[in-house]
Amino acid sequence: MESPFAALLETGTRLWLDSVDPALVPQHRDWGFTGATSNPVIIAGIVQSGAYGDRLRTLMAEEPDNAVVAWRLTDAIVSEAQEAFHDVWRETSGDDGYVSFEVDPLLEDPEAGYTHAERVQRYIELATYWSQGHDNRMIKIPATEAGIASLTEVVARGVTVNVTLIFTQRQYEQARDAVWQGAQRLGDLSSFKSVYSVFVSRLDAYTAKHVPDLSPAAQGQVGILNAKRIWRSNVDFWKEHPTPLRQEIVFASTGTKRPEDPPWKYVVALAGSDIQTNPPATNEAVAAAGLHFERQVDQMPPVEVIEEIDAKVDMDRLWQVLMEEGIRKFADPQKMLLQEIAKERTRCGV
Repeated sequence: MESPFAALLETGTRLWLDSVDPALVPQHRDWGFTGATSNPVIIAGIVQSGAYGDRLRTLMAEEPDNAVVAWRLTDAIVSEAQEAFHDVWRETSGDDGYVSFEVDPLLEDPEAGYTHAERVQRYIELATYWSQGHDNRMIKIPATEAGIASLTEVVARGVTVNVTLIFTQRQYEQARDAVWQGAQRLGDLSSFKSVYSVFVSRLDAYTAKHVPDLSPAAQGQVGILNAKRIWRSNVDFWKEHPTPLRQEIVFASTGTKRPEDPPWKYVVALAGSDIQTNPPATNEAVAAAGLHFERQVDQMPPVEVIEEIDAKVDMDRLWQVLMEEGIRKFADPQKMLLQEIAKERTRCGV
């Protein structure tokens, strides 16, 4: 039976599952998905489901530190997903088939009290540690000030990175330039690979709340316009700095958040190039809809819509609000995961 995503894949889009849930990976692999991503929200949800209950109790019996247990379990879950996509990595000589592993989101938690220099150093140390021995693992580092400052050294150490929490053109350019500086220290670029996760739907959720005077034609188009602009910048930059492997945009946060939007809104709008990492619910909706896809990634909104968005949306303010939200949305699940482990330890008496 033909994959329900065949038409989308034919446009040039590649698909990564926005989950590493072992109950979901095989089906998406059959559908033609070639990679996956993880984050603290995903890992916490998998643990809460009880899917790794036995593994969790074994780790707790071996290790008294709940944070160490959490990261060892995360490592195990991501490693299993990597196995499912390793053949893609091998067949594409390292150009696809990756699973992302996000470093500790608590580094950016204001309550943790880290200095900027301490954050930078920890990103470097953790990226180096969690990448060792994994050929198809990408290390996720957020495009925060400290995250970007760590990228040159991280990449120079040979770590494959997925720069995440990108909301603006400026963030993307800072991250890309830092990555490229690190790449030039490698000497051999044959295995150099980087991707840049540009969040989409969160921008439209932001404007619905904070820029309500956008016209109906412009409201709900900010995330798409921004993602397409960054995609074009990425294409242009790497055309001038060619590498053996593709340095790509990952269109992230593609699940719709406005009730009036169809669940496949961003899937359709960004079809045609690079990588979409779609959440399971979005994939289920697309699979059931039987949609016809055409290349749209290089088709911009009407000029009047672009001009209105540029005039009314303060991208610096948008970045500030969404970055604060993004840090909290990843830090809180990590804290919750640690709390769940502590509760389970008390319950089991280990």
